[in-house]
Amino acid sequence: RESVPRRARGTMVRFLLPLVAAAALALAAPAAAEPAQPFQGDETAAFFGFLGAASALVFACAGAAYGTAKSGVGIASMGVMRPELVMKSIVPVVMAGVLGIYGLIIAVIISIGITPPYYLFDGYAHLAAGLACGLSAMSAGMAIGIVGDAGVRANAQQPKLFVGMILILIFAEALALYGLIVGIILASSAGSSRQ
Repeated sequence: RESVPRRARGTMVRFLLPLVAAAALALAAPAAAEPAQPFQGDETAAFFGFLGAASALVFACAGAAYGTAKSGVGIASMGVMRPELVMKSIVPVVMAGVLGIYGLIIAVIISIGITPPYYLFDGYAHLAAGLACGLSAMSAGMAIGIVGDAGVRANAQQPKLFVGMILILIFAEALALYGLIVGIILASSAGSSRQ
């Protein structure tokens, strides 16, 4: 037995073929319209710059996703017995979501700075900025997830623990803020090789 019927395969081909042709034309048109210009700066430097932008966003969002998922499991488990505390316990999820914004900020700053002439010094500075922000946000997301999971469960049994949980979450979030600050400083130093 065939997993995909012939009629469905024909429909998919008829649908995808114009899309592939349009994409090929869109990619070929700018190359034919503009004459090739010599590249200014180091040709491999842009690779490191774009890698820094991607790593900032990917690692920060990975930390945000882990923190949201881990603390969300704790909230769902606690909400079965104490549903009135669910909205009060949503703080770890919000704090984990902010980590993705940190990565987005650095990724935008880096991608705006990748303009010719672009040298290896700039690429390395942008890579360091992206890794500093992304990895620190990922570490903060892991801490927020673990503390948020245990904290909301404990808060359901002992309400006096709420302030302590919030303080721990604030100090975990500060780790990502340190990475954001260092990332901004590193990204701003990238253009100094052009002077």
